[in-house]
Amino acid sequence: MVRNLVAKEIDIGIIGGSGFYNLINIANTTTLRVKTAFGSVDVIKGNLGGKKIGFITRHGPKHTKPPHKVNYHANALALFLLGAKYVIATNAVGSLKKEFPPGSIIIVDQIIDFTKNRKTTFFDGEFGLTMPDGRVKKGVVHTDVTEPYCSYLRKKIIESAEKLKLSVFPRGTYICTEGPRFETPAEINFFRMIGGDVVGMTTVPEAFLFKELEICYASITVVTNYAAGMQQRVTHKEVIEIFNKRIPDIVNLITEVIKNL
Repeated sequence: MVRNLVAKEIDIGIIGGSGFYNLINIANTTTLRVKTAFGSVDVIKGNLGGKKIGFITRHGPKHTKPPHKVNYHANALALFLLGAKYVIATNAVGSLKKEFPPGSIIIVDQIIDFTKNRKTTFFDGEFGLTMPDGRVKKGVVHTDVTEPYCSYLRKKIIESAEKLKLSVFPRGTYICTEGPRFETPAEINFFRMIGGDVVGMTTVPEAFLFKELEICYASITVVTNYAAGMQQRVTHKEVIEIFNKRIPDIVNLITEVIKNL
């Protein structure tokens, strides 16, 4: 099934990061293949908490897309075309500080971008888009990112965590690197000095693109390891293992958030 125009297929989009390849309790699922100007995206549509959900695996169902090759533009535009008002993402991150040990959940509120080769905007002077209210955005668009993550959705996530008695950190600064390699200890020391709390490879350009699309977007980040120099070595296997331990909590949290939106 192909959708070229905005259609009210879903209320909320969910983007699963490393280790989060299916939404365990989503019901009545079908797969929509959404055609966008940046490529086609498979979106799993279903019902959860009384809402229509669209789920995308950021790295593919078998983790075949490294972070610097994820089609962030197509993913974001697909959820826009399906009519999503909110998007909840999950991200695996490394901790820059001892107070955020592996297993911690952080509802990050700021970004420092250290990616190098990624296109971080839709609006490069040529692209145009009609918004749901009929406005046309095209050409060069300078988007305000004072709040790169939606404060309303972040608040709902934090309130839902409190209701579930799930401990989360209510804010943090996400340093985004190019990947796919992990960072050097010298880079980590630098990131810590400039105010970073966690480091990952996937919130840029994703958060900025949803900001341009005027979709309320927030991330539930899971600390899977201490960053380079803070532990002996970092492996992707370790990232997945730690993330998997928190999947039941993440699913419960996302379900509770969706009920309360």
